[in-house]
Amino acid sequence: MIKGNATPQQIEAILDRLASDDAFREQMLGDPATALKGYGLEVDPAQVPAVRKLPSKHALTTQKQALREKIGSQLGLMVFMLK
Repeated sequence: MIKGNATPQQIEAILDRLASDDAFREQMLGDPATALKGYGLEVDPAQVPAVRKLPSKHALTTQKQALREKIGSQLGLMVFMLK
């Protein structure tokens, strides 16, 4: 998972980008450690799940508040487990 805590601003920015940016979504699926490093978040690559799936852009947009509350500072790779 993420070393340290993700700030609410980091979570907001990442969720917004996942809801709107296809290239970022592909980067999160292919190399999430690098994608999150762009937000100042360090992820242990050994903790990255082998099988990754993201919520749809629509789900991220319509359920953003609930997702923020669900993942809080544990953003890490939890985004791949959201449904």
